[in-house]
Amino acid sequence: MPLSHRSFSIAIAFASAVLIASFPTGLQAQDQQRPEGWDVRFDSPEATEDQLEAFTVMTPGWHVTSGPAAIYAPPEEASGNYRLEMEVFLFDPGRRREAFGIFFGGMDLMGDGVEYSYFLIRNGGEFIVKRREGPEAPTLLPWTANDAILAWDDRDEGGASVKNVLVVEAGSDNVRFMVNDVEVASLPRSEVPADGRFGFRVNHGLNLHISRLEMTELEAHPVMRPAL
Repeated sequence: MPLSHRSFSIAIAFASAVLIASFPTGLQAQDQQRPEGWDVRFDSPEATEDQLEAFTVMTPGWHVTSGPAAIYAPPEEASGNYRLEMEVFLFDPGRRREAFGIFFGGMDLMGDGVEYSYFLIRNGGEFIVKRREGPEAPTLLPWTANDAILAWDDRDEGGASVKNVLVVEAGSDNVRFMVNDVEVASLPRSEVPADGRFGFRVNHGLNLHISRLEMTELEAHPVMRPAL
Protein backbone atom coordinates (compact mmCIF):
# COMPACT_ATOMS: atom_id res chain seq x y z
CA MET A 1 0.00 0.00 0.00
CA PRO A 2 1.67 3.27 -1.04
CA LEU A 3 2.31 6.13 1.29
CA SER A 4 0.77 9.51 0.59
CA HIS A 5 0.38 12.77 2.46
CA ARG A 6 -3.38 12.46 2.26
CA SER A 7 -3.95 8.87 3.31
CA PHE A 8 -1.96 8.27 6.43
CA SER A 9 -1.58 9.83 9.83
CA ILE A 10 -0.67 8.61 13.30
CA ALA A 11 -1.52 10.13 16.65
CA ILE A 12 0.49 8.60 19.48
CA ALA A 13 -1.42 9.46 22.60
CA PHE A 14 -0.06 9.63 26.13
CA ALA A 15 -1.76 6.34 26.92
CA SER A 16 0.11 4.63 24.08
CA ALA A 17 3.42 6.00 25.33
CA VAL A 18 2.69 4.59 28.77
CA LEU A 19 1.80 1.23 27.22
CA ILE A 20 5.13 1.08 25.34
CA ALA A 21 7.13 2.03 28.40
CA SER A 22 5.54 -0.81 30.36
CA PHE A 23 5.93 -3.62 27.78
CA PRO A 24 7.51 -6.71 29.32
CA THR A 25 11.02 -7.63 28.20
CA GLY A 26 9.64 -10.71 26.47
CA LEU A 27 7.22 -10.26 23.58
CA GLN A 28 3.67 -11.39 24.36
CA ALA A 29 1.87 -10.80 21.07
CA GLN A 30 0.87 -14.25 19.86
CA ASP A 31 -2.23 -12.84 18.22
CA GLN A 32 -0.42 -9.99 16.45
CA GLN A 33 0.25 -10.11 12.73
CA ARG A 34 3.40 -9.88 10.64
CA PRO A 35 3.50 -6.50 8.83
CA GLU A 36 2.08 -6.88 5.34
CA GLY A 37 4.30 -6.11 2.35
CA TRP A 38 7.56 -5.76 4.29
CA ASP A 39 10.84 -7.37 3.23
CA VAL A 40 13.31 -8.78 5.75
CA ARG A 41 16.88 -9.27 4.56
CA PHE A 42 19.44 -10.96 6.81
CA ASP A 43 23.14 -10.13 6.59
CA SER A 44 24.07 -13.79 6.48
CA PRO A 45 22.90 -15.76 3.43
CA GLU A 46 22.60 -18.80 5.71
CA ALA A 47 20.11 -17.09 8.04
CA THR A 48 16.44 -18.07 7.81
CA GLU A 49 13.09 -16.66 8.90
CA ASP A 50 12.92 -19.40 11.54
CA GLN A 51 15.74 -17.65 13.39
CA LEU A 52 13.74 -14.41 13.70
CA GLU A 53 11.98 -14.68 17.04
CA ALA A 54 9.36 -12.02 16.34
CA PHE A 55 8.50 -9.24 13.90
CA THR A 56 4.94 -8.17 14.48
CA VAL A 57 2.54 -5.26 14.33
CA MET A 58 2.01 -3.94 17.85
CA THR A 59 0.12 -0.66 17.77
CA PRO A 60 1.52 1.92 17.81
CA GLY A 61 4.22 0.53 15.55
CA TRP A 62 6.11 -2.74 15.39
CA HIS A 63 7.92 -5.04 17.79
CA VAL A 64 11.12 -6.88 16.87
CA THR A 65 12.83 -9.59 18.85
CA SER A 66 15.71 -10.26 16.53
CA GLY A 67 17.66 -13.34 15.65
CA PRO A 68 20.43 -12.67 13.11
CA ALA A 69 21.18 -9.09 12.03
CA ALA A 70 18.72 -7.88 9.38
CA ILE A 71 17.00 -4.94 7.75
CA TYR A 72 13.21 -4.52 7.80
CA ALA A 73 11.80 -2.62 4.81
CA PRO A 74 8.32 -1.39 3.94
CA PRO A 75 7.66 -1.24 0.18
CA GLU A 76 7.92 2.56 -0.08
CA GLU A 77 10.89 4.69 -1.16
CA ALA A 78 12.28 8.10 -0.24
CA SER A 79 14.07 10.35 -2.71
CA GLY A 80 15.01 13.99 -3.17
CA ASN A 81 15.12 16.08 0.00
CA TYR A 82 13.48 14.30 2.90
CA ARG A 83 13.60 13.53 6.60
CA LEU A 84 13.33 10.07 8.17
CA GLU A 85 12.45 9.81 11.85
CA MET A 86 12.39 6.66 13.97
CA GLU A 87 11.19 6.48 17.57
CA VAL A 88 12.55 3.32 19.19
CA PHE A 89 12.41 1.75 22.64
CA LEU A 90 15.22 -0.57 23.75
CA PHE A 91 14.45 -3.30 26.26
CA ASP A 92 17.07 -4.87 28.53
CA PRO A 93 20.03 -5.76 26.27
CA GLY A 94 21.95 -7.55 29.00
CA ARG A 95 25.67 -7.41 28.22
CA ARG A 96 25.08 -7.05 24.48
CA ARG A 97 26.04 -3.85 22.67
CA GLU A 98 24.34 -4.73 19.40
CA ALA A 99 23.34 -1.84 17.13
CA PHE A 100 20.01 -0.66 15.72
CA GLY A 101 18.68 2.28 13.74
CA ILE A 102 17.63 3.59 10.31
CA PHE A 103 18.65 2.46 6.86
CA PHE A 104 17.95 4.44 3.68
CA GLY A 105 18.97 4.66 0.02
CA GLY A 106 18.12 0.98 -0.43
CA MET A 107 18.51 -0.67 -3.84
CA ASP A 108 18.02 -4.32 -4.85
CA LEU A 109 17.35 -5.15 -1.21
CA MET A 110 16.61 -8.82 -1.79
CA GLY A 111 19.16 -9.32 -4.57
CA ASP A 112 22.89 -9.91 -4.93
CA GLY A 113 23.48 -6.23 -5.69
CA VAL A 114 21.98 -4.97 -2.43
CA GLU A 115 22.98 -1.43 -1.43
CA TYR A 116 21.91 0.88 1.37
CA SER A 117 23.26 3.44 3.84
CA TYR A 118 22.63 3.13 7.56
CA PHE A 119 22.79 5.11 10.78
CA LEU A 120 22.89 3.07 13.98
CA ILE A 121 23.26 3.54 17.71
CA ARG A 122 24.14 1.03 20.39
CA ASN A 123 23.86 0.69 24.14
CA GLY A 124 26.60 2.73 25.76
CA GLY A 125 25.84 5.92 23.83
CA GLU A 126 27.62 5.54 20.48
CA PHE A 127 26.63 5.92 16.82
CA ILE A 128 28.03 4.77 13.47
CA VAL A 129 27.29 5.49 9.79
CA LYS A 130 27.99 2.74 7.25
CA ARG A 131 27.16 1.46 3.77
CA ARG A 132 26.14 -1.95 2.53
CA GLU A 133 27.44 -2.67 -0.97
CA GLY A 134 26.83 -6.32 -1.79
CA PRO A 135 29.09 -8.36 0.50
CA GLU A 136 31.04 -5.25 1.60
CA ALA A 137 30.17 -2.89 4.47
CA PRO A 138 32.44 0.18 4.33
CA THR A 139 32.39 2.54 7.32
CA LEU A 140 31.65 6.21 6.61
CA LEU A 141 31.86 7.35 10.24
CA PRO A 142 33.28 5.03 12.93
CA TRP A 143 31.75 4.34 16.31
CA THR A 144 31.60 7.69 18.12
CA ALA A 145 30.31 8.52 21.59
CA ASN A 146 27.71 11.26 21.99
CA ASP A 147 25.88 12.33 25.15
CA ALA A 148 22.61 12.76 23.23
CA ILE A 149 22.24 8.97 22.90
CA LEU A 150 20.42 7.40 25.84
CA ALA A 151 21.78 4.07 27.08
CA TRP A 152 19.93 1.37 28.99
CA ASP A 153 21.30 2.77 32.26
CA ASP A 154 19.77 6.18 31.44
CA ARG A 155 16.20 4.87 31.62
CA ASP A 156 13.83 6.13 34.29
CA GLU A 157 14.13 4.33 37.61
CA GLY A 158 12.23 1.07 37.37
CA GLY A 159 11.56 1.59 33.65
CA ALA A 160 11.32 -1.40 31.31
CA SER A 161 12.77 0.45 28.30
CA VAL A 162 14.72 3.49 27.15
CA LYS A 163 13.62 5.68 24.22
CA ASN A 164 15.73 7.28 21.50
CA VAL A 165 14.58 9.23 18.44
CA LEU A 166 16.83 8.93 15.39
CA VAL A 167 16.66 11.26 12.39
CA VAL A 168 18.29 11.16 8.97
CA GLU A 169 17.76 14.37 7.02
CA ALA A 170 18.79 14.19 3.36
CA GLY A 171 19.27 17.67 1.91
CA SER A 172 20.54 18.83 -1.44
CA ASP A 173 24.16 19.05 -0.29
CA ASN A 174 24.43 17.16 3.00
CA VAL A 175 22.95 14.29 4.97
CA ARG A 176 22.48 15.13 8.64
CA PHE A 177 22.23 12.59 11.46
CA MET A 178 20.42 13.42 14.70
CA VAL A 179 19.57 11.70 17.97
CA ASN A 180 17.06 13.16 20.40
CA ASP A 181 17.06 16.56 18.62
CA VAL A 182 20.86 16.83 18.64
CA GLU A 183 22.85 16.73 15.39
CA VAL A 184 25.63 14.19 15.93
CA ALA A 185 27.15 14.20 12.42
CA SER A 186 26.82 15.44 8.85
CA LEU A 187 28.28 14.11 5.59
CA PRO A 188 28.24 15.38 2.00
CA ARG A 189 25.34 13.82 0.13
CA SER A 190 27.79 12.84 -2.61
CA GLU A 191 29.32 10.38 -0.10
CA VAL A 192 26.02 8.96 1.18
CA PRO A 193 23.64 7.58 -1.47
CA ALA A 194 20.21 8.44 -0.10
CA ASP A 195 17.57 7.73 -2.77
CA GLY A 196 15.75 4.42 -2.48
CA ARG A 197 13.96 2.24 0.03
CA PHE A 198 14.18 2.84 3.75
CA GLY A 199 13.33 1.11 7.00
CA PHE A 200 15.06 -0.02 10.16
CA ARG A 201 18.03 -2.23 10.88
CA VAL A 202 18.31 -4.47 13.96
CA ASN A 203 21.42 -6.45 14.79
CA HIS A 204 21.62 -9.76 16.62
CA GLY A 205 19.61 -10.60 19.72
CA LEU A 206 17.79 -7.34 20.47
CA ASN A 207 14.31 -6.64 21.84
CA LEU A 208 12.92 -3.38 20.42
CA HIS A 209 9.67 -1.55 19.94
CA ILE A 210 9.64 0.87 16.99
CA SER A 211 6.67 3.09 17.72
CA ARG A 212 7.15 5.45 14.78
CA LEU A 213 8.82 5.39 11.38
CA GLU A 214 8.08 8.62 9.54
CA MET A 215 9.18 9.97 6.16
CA THR A 216 8.65 13.68 5.56
CA GLU A 217 9.40 15.45 2.31
CA LEU A 218 11.25 18.61 3.28
CA GLU A 219 9.05 21.69 3.01
CA ALA A 220 6.03 19.45 2.63
CA HIS A 221 3.45 17.85 4.87
CA PRO A 222 4.49 14.76 6.87
CA VAL A 223 4.09 11.32 5.34
CA MET A 224 3.36 8.84 8.10
CA ARG A 225 3.55 5.08 7.96
CA PRO A 226 1.23 3.51 10.52
CA ALA A 227 1.17 -0.13 11.48
CA LEU A 228 -1.02 -1.94 8.97
